[in-house]
Amino acid sequence: MQPFTDPTTVAHYAEDTPRKVPGFADLHRMAMLLLAEHAPETADILVVGAGGGLELKAFAEAQPRWRFLGVDPSAEMIDLANRVLGSLRARIQLHKGYIDAARPGPFDGATCLLTLHFLRPDERLRTLREIRRRLKPAAPLVVAHHSSPEGGDLGRWLARSVAFASGSSVDFARAAAAAAAMAERLPILSADEDEALLREAGFSGVALFYAGFSFRGWVATA
Repeated sequence: MQPFTDPTTVAHYAEDTPRKVPGFADLHRMAMLLLAEHAPETADILVVGAGGGLELKAFAEAQPRWRFLGVDPSAEMIDLANRVLGSLRARIQLHKGYIDAARPGPFDGATCLLTLHFLRPDERLRTLREIRRRLKPAAPLVVAHHSSPEGGDLGRWLARSVAFASGSSVDFARAAAAAAAMAERLPILSADEDEALLREAGFSGVALFYAGFSFRGWVATA
């Protein structure tokens, strides 16, 4: 069973994810500000990997005139997003599927948060190209996901992220074992490889704006 169809994972997603990602709420606020630098007051924003609805809720509350289209391959996570969003749902369209489920746009900006580390490099490149194709010229894209620091030990950085998520009772041996399993399961790239893929997909002005243990975030321009 995929993790985002597992009932227990979905039920605890809104509670667990902020605990696992350093500066989770601030990541959403930074992403919103990076979009807002160039977006009009009534912007149309594309959110890829929108299941759960947490970033959509943060964006919609901060920008009451923005409209959103979110896509996610998990029906269970879309159901969760519908519950999380409540009355904000009126400004948000949600579609089950990958990037191809999104209309052609053009959109004033896009985000893909905590998603790309699940995709192999070829799938990641195709997704980034399809996002760019749906953006207006010079529109921003904000991404954040697991990424290995250049020259760093991926396993060690993942173990630090696992330890961070465990709260006050840290078992470093257990964290290292969990990190090793993650490294085998997820096609995590180095920071240089991540930036190169963004450029290969046609984005420019690629700049790091966020780093928290094994997580990295970039903003780029279509």
